[in-house]
Amino acid sequence: MIQTITDKSKYAYEWLDILDPDEEELKSIAEKYSLHPSSIKDWLQSDHLPKYENVGNYVLIIFRIHCEKLAEEADTIQELTDKVVIFLSDERIITLHKKEWKAPAKIRDNQIEKHDCKNTLDVVNEIVKNCLSTYEGPSAKLTEDIEYYEQNMFLKNRKPALLKGLYYLRRQTEVTRRIIMLSHEIIDKIDSPEHTNTHTRDTRDLYVKLHNIYDTLFENMNQLVMIYFSISSQRTNEIVRVLTLFSVFFMPLTFIVGVYGMNFDYMPELRMKLGYPGVMILMGLITAGIYAWFRKKDWL
Repeated sequence: MIQTITDKSKYAYEWLDILDPDEEELKSIAEKYSLHPSSIKDWLQSDHLPKYENVGNYVLIIFRIHCEKLAEEADTIQELTDKVVIFLSDERIITLHKKEWKAPAKIRDNQIEKHDCKNTLDVVNEIVKNCLSTYEGPSAKLTEDIEYYEQNMFLKNRKPALLKGLYYLRRQTEVTRRIIMLSHEIIDKIDSPEHTNTHTRDTRDLYVKLHNIYDTLFENMNQLVMIYFSISSQRTNEIVRVLTLFSVFFMPLTFIVGVYGMNFDYMPELRMKLGYPGVMILMGLITAGIYAWFRKKDWL
């Protein structure tokens, strides 16, 4: 579906927004606006990373925006982000995307109608800024999730699903961080020395802010995973320590039982009237002695 956001009858440039074109529409658009086959190939590649390329008569920009809704176990570029392709020239902007995207109407009503965008570069700056802003909400959600996992690891019993959740959370953070990092060239071109202004600097500031946020989140996730394994190791050591203590209690008792379980004819204690209670008292004293020693050493 092709939608005209702005036309030359009212503005100095034209903006066409195209939603999920079929093969015939794509061929017609490519022929009408002289789009290079390599640009069309980039559009068809669903997992293409962010890119800025000067093709000749236009500039190709590929940007990825964060999906509004995510599957519970989303961890790939296609599952976490949607692709927006921008064809930029002095007189025209063409945007292509697979899913519904509210940014064009929003930019037209809030920036273009108020004459904040005097040329196509200003419009593309607003498009990129809008694309970047889609990562702000997910960053807050990731922060909440990290806090949830920290609370479960430190204050509650470890659950079997905790490690799986940590894996997907780390993958989401890592993929999103990589996408933002790879968008650096686009921001540099938009806020280049010859084109810089208040609006482009705002876009760069937003990019730097998001870059720092996702860097911090990624570091926190790595630390969280390390803490998880550290706590797991600590709990395993605690279990081994308890089992070791129990074994120490039973070792001397087992030795005594083993001695008097031997089948020798001449064992005087076996025929003593107080032999059985004497052995039981001895075993009790040994157990009490071991317990007192452990308490003295603060092992219990």
